Formats: sequence, C-alpha cells, structure tokens
Amino acid sequence: MNKIRVFFTLAVAAGVLATSVRAASHESACHAGYYRLDDGRGIDVAPSAEDSLRWRAPDGTSGALKRGADGKWDSTLGWTMRADGRRVSFGDCAGGEIDFAGTRGHRIEFETANTRFKSGGVELAGRLVMPAGKGKVPVIVLVHGSEDTSAIQSYSLQRLFPGEGVGAFVYDKRGTGESAGTYTHNYLELAADAAAAVGEARRLAGARAGRVGFQGTSQGGWVAPRAATLTKVDFVIVGYGLAVSPLDEDNEAVELDMTRHAFGDAEIKKALEVASAAQVVVRSNFQSGYEGLDAMRAKYSREPWFRHVRGNATGIIYSMSPGDLRAKGPVLFHGIIPDYDPMPVLRELNTPQLWILGGQDIDAPPAETIRRLRGLQKDGKPISLVVYPLAEHGMYEFETAANEERLSTRQPSTWIPVMIEFARHGKIGSHYEGAQVHRR
Repeated sequence: MNKIRVFFTLAVAAGVLATSVRAASHESACHAGYYRLDDGRGIDVAPSAEDSLRWRAPDGTSGALKRGADGKWDSTLGWTMRADGRRVSFGDCAGGEIDFAGTRGHRIEFETANTRFKSGGVELAGRLVMPAGKGKVPVIVLVHGSEDTSAIQSYSLQRLFPGEGVGAFVYDKRGTGESAGTYTHNYLELAADAAAAVGEARRLAGARAGRVGFQGTSQGGWVAPRAATLTKVDFVIVGYGLAVSPLDEDNEAVELDMTRHAFGDAEIKKALEVASAAQVVVRSNFQSGYEGLDAMRAKYSREPWFRHVRGNATGIIYSMSPGDLRAKGPVLFHGIIPDYDPMPVLRELNTPQLWILGGQDIDAPPAETIRRLRGLQKDGKPISLVVYPLAEHGMYEFETAANEERLSTRQPSTWIPVMIEFARHGKIGSHYEGAQVHRR
C-alpha cells in the first residue's frame, strides 16, 4: 500500500486505520459494520476503494474483499493483493449475517450518537460509538493524523474499540468531511479541537464515561499531548508519532535514506545539505528559496545517492515545480509549524502516556524519539513505551518487493490489545508478542 508523509499529506492515511470509501456502492457499503463470529472473534468490515470492502480483526490481520462471479467475496493477504484463501459471504443488508471463511457470525449494534460541536467558533462533526450496556467504560477520543479526509467515514477504530468493550469518539477535523473550517496542520488549533472533542465525548457518554483519553497517531502525536494540557484526561496514547520537530524528522528520514542504501558519512552530509535547501522553502511558506533547490540539483543530481533522498518533506519539495509549490504549498500545507518543538509539552505533562512506535518506520524514524522518551522516563514522567521492531509507519508489518516498495501484510497482534489495556488501567504489562516494552 502507499505510505504517506507524516505532516505533508495529500491522500488518505492507512497508518490510522483509515479505509477509503471512494466510489463504494450502496450494495457493498451496506455490509459495513462490526461482526461477532460464532467462535468469539470480532471482524470489522468497511467500504474500500471502488466496489470493494476491507476486513480487519483486533489481532492485526486484514484483507481486501473483492466480489466474485458467484456473489461471494475473495480475500487478500493484507494489502499485497495476493489471495489468502479466505472466502466471505453476507446475507441481506438488513439481516447483518456473515460467513467468514466458514465461520458464521452476526453484526453487532453499537450505541451510536452523531453530533456537532464547536471549537474556536468552528463547527465540527463527531460521533460517539459505545458498546451496548449500561456500565462505565473507557472512552478513547481518536485524534487525526495529517490526512485530509473524513475520519467519521474511514476510521475503523471507531468500531474495533467498541467491539472490545471500549467506547470511541471520532470526529472530522476542521476542513474535512462534514466539519467546517479550513484544513490545517496547525497543531495549536488542532489541539484545541481535540480538547473540545473530549468535552463533547464526555457530554454524550454521560454516566457511562469511565476513563477518558486521547489516541493520536502520526501527526496526532504532536497534537494529542498538547491537547492534554488544555483539558483533563486520564491517558494519552500516541501511535507512530514523534518527540522531535517536523523538520528534525525530515533530517532523520534523509539520514536514514542514506544509511539504508549503504551510503556513508560523506553522502549523508551532502543529503542533509539538499534537505536544508528544501527546508528554506518550507519555512518561507513556499514563497522563496527556489534558487537553492536549483543549486542543489545542479551540484548533486548526477551523484548516485541523490535519487534516494526521500525524507519526509524534502522528497516532496524536489518532486514539484516551483510554480506548483508556490501555488499549492500554502494551501496543502496550511498552518504548518516546521520547527514545532514537542519537548516542552512532554516535560510538563503528567498525564500517563503510552507511546507505540515502529522500528522500521522510514517516514517517522523513531531513534531520537525513543532516546528522548527514555530520558523522560528516567526523569520520572509517567510514560510507557512499546516498540515493534518489524513495523513501519501506520504500525504495519510488511514485505519488500524487488523495486523496494513495501507491501503491508498486517499489524502487530498486540497493537490493539495494548492500547485497550492502557485505556482501561493506565498501565501495561511487561510482555507483548513481537514487542520491546519499556515501562517507567
């Protein structure tokens, strides 16, 4: 599957469990929902691109579903587009029945409330999804990554969490989906919106609201901790986010581009020079610095390492013409704070935090973030850290094609369970399959 940049995004982020609903027909979309199989397993089904579906399970497995000539649906292994041997069929839309690879099940009805709420004068669309019952449950407010699409339409966690007994509040961030306002990367505005979302989640959940907190992924790793300084929450969960600035992230990614392609210190130094020129353009809000890009191309474009410079922002800057960058950059990257430093917030915050990172993340390299989080742990901050060595951005495990494209196969089996445990108890265990655990 295609991977996005963390804060320079032009498309939907799969890293936050988003699934595109573009061009899905009513006939396929009506099968969307969370199903409980007769053997106790849960399966989420959501509309996907064109006339297809995607299933996900709490154990991290997933597959695309394409309908065959006989009306049944054939599944793939993750996002590889290779058949995994599973066949799926549904009853009529109203009945909510499923046969998943020979095991029958039925769709669960959650308690769902759609709402509109305001933040800074901007009206946002939200949805609270609660497991059935009357008892108190944790409620997780889902904080966006940098995607510019509707979270209400696309976030599968809004069902996967309630399917495991935990409430979820999902909302379309400003300028996306049904929310008003202008799409932005301004973490200060987005944090205020997330804080307002907590208030609305508490209001809707009422007496059923137990522990309430944030789950922020990717860009949400900058937003959720800051939001926790604006409103009282019981926990913060960050998935594949960073404790460095956006442009420091770009530099880390560029350096990793060089080392993973077997280039040495000399090439790293040159690549960082190339990145620095791109960052001048970003800091100018795409109004100046283009002569520096031209100079870097003239100086280095013929060298073998140059084509491997990708970074997080740098690759995008060099891939677009100056005219396109001047016209589109200020809109597409509206509100970006290139040198935003998250550390003052993290040093201040005393709310329990769980950080979950992928050791193979080339979009948001985790090394410096891990070092900083471990330092905060030593300083006594209530931070738990889980690293999945085989996962990349979006917390996806993958296989690598001959052209170096990464094809996602699944997510770690304990990715969702560890988040649920933290939401319920504010702490985690010492061992999770496939993970390195660093507790305070």
